Amino acid sequence: MDRLTATRVFVEVVERGSQTAAAEALEMSRAMVSRYLGELETWVGARLLHRSTRKLSLTDTGEQLLPQCRQMLAVAETMQGISPSGDSAPRGNLRIACSQSLAQAWLVHALNEFLALYPQVGIDLLISSEAVNLVEARVDLALRITNQLAPNVIARQLGVCRSAVCATPAYLKRHGTPQRPEDLAQHNCLNYAYFGRNTWKFKRDGEPFAVAVNGNLSANESMVLLEATLAHAGISQQPLYSVSALLRSGVLVQLLPEYQSQALGIHALYGSRRQMPPALRALLDFLLERLTEKPDWDC
Repeated sequence: MDRLTATRVFVEVVERGSQTAAAEALEMSRAMVSRYLGELETWVGARLLHRSTRKLSLTDTGEQLLPQCRQMLAVAETMQGISPSGDSAPRGNLRIACSQSLAQAWLVHALNEFLALYPQVGIDLLISSEAVNLVEARVDLALRITNQLAPNVIARQLGVCRSAVCATPAYLKRHGTPQRPEDLAQHNCLNYAYFGRNTWKFKRDGEPFAVAVNGNLSANESMVLLEATLAHAGISQQPLYSVSALLRSGVLVQLLPEYQSQALGIHALYGSRRQMPPALRALLDFLLERLTEKPDWDC
């Protein structure tokens, strides 16, 4: 637990009168505020606040601890930025959650560059296709590809993920090549479970529309569907970061190129904007810079 941050959260909750107000002031999620309060109470070994639906009030222990917490924060502000060696480089461990496809195709390479720049930082990657709870999984940063973020999350869009509908030449030789999105109904379409299982979304001339598709295989990880596509099992929608090289080499063929598959935002989710470790701030800026540059998968 970051005890200094937990202390700041405790003081902010007391001064503002509620966890919700403290979360807004600290630019932190309500769940993260609750987590810090709970862990601070565990560390102290006593409850610090009486919680009710109407108001918060200090316990006897909270009354005794509050002045000391304020003093601790004052000392921390005085010390902030002071380093005897003059070394202000980011350091510490970060836990990052990401899907397998993005991690394998791009993130791990970007992290290798970042770790070479900041050798005092360590990174633990949590690979999962599901949206993890940052508090419960103790994740510092989650990368999610979606257009539907929950309204209460703290997020920063880093880039855009574009996709391509593709198949192997062997599959197309046996089953024919769809000329219109509606033709996909006659094909075995391999579906990503979190991406609209029976509906694929497109745009043409700026106008959005959707087509119904069916197939005999779905999965919650696009890399699995990519392997099935390469095995000539059917047609799939794949992120360009996974298939751009395969499309350029001719191993896969992009279908319906005049129709744009729905683009999704690549978002970074984290617990707080203000209470952010220097290593995390440096990583966010680094990833944003990498994705702002035209990605080599944007073919």
